[in-house]
Amino acid sequence: MRQFVVVGHDAPTTPDDVSLSDLPGAGRLDLLCRCVATGVFLSHGIRESVRVHLVHDDALTVTFDADRLRHLHPDERNVAARIRDALAAREDAIGHMPADVSPGVELRRMGLAATLDRVAAAGTLVELHEDGEPLVDAAPPVDPVFVLSDHHDFTDAEADLLAEHAERRVRVGPELLHADHTISVAHNWLDTDGYASY
Repeated sequence: MRQFVVVGHDAPTTPDDVSLSDLPGAGRLDLLCRCVATGVFLSHGIRESVRVHLVHDDALTVTFDADRLRHLHPDERNVAARIRDALAAREDAIGHMPADVSPGVELRRMGLAATLDRVAAAGTLVELHEDGEPLVDAAPPVDPVFVLSDHHDFTDAEADLLAEHAERRVRVGPELLHADHTISVAHNWLDTDGYASY
């Protein structure tokens, strides 16, 4: 299983905050949608054993599970509509029990700390950060859980949290990339067993 946790610092927490005609203006929801699409889609299909968790404003987490997804398309508006549906179902999420939005999409009342606690139990937590060791020098972990930020840097509190939870910190290259591009590079690294096989 591969998992990606994307911290959305300005991400909307109510459906009224989601405008499908202005996704960048909705807390850079366009970027989060691209992260979902890059995480779960292949050129002509859906990846197996991948989950993408979007942490909205440290209050809610929307999860896309590629193995159970139905009728999701890779365009930003389609993904954003599914996120809006998830936010509309927030009252159905009780404690840490999820609200089932549609096949493969869930919403939990969890911020970053609780989400990391939940997903770290199932794999190796890896922080994707510009100051990490080069990806090419690291061996691909078993069941990786990659944690990355949106267009903002991690806050000091988030950095401290990751220092406690992450088993390693890696960078995907010498240049700063958008979060969705970073996910693509991480997938390629795993697809090629650390760039060793094609």
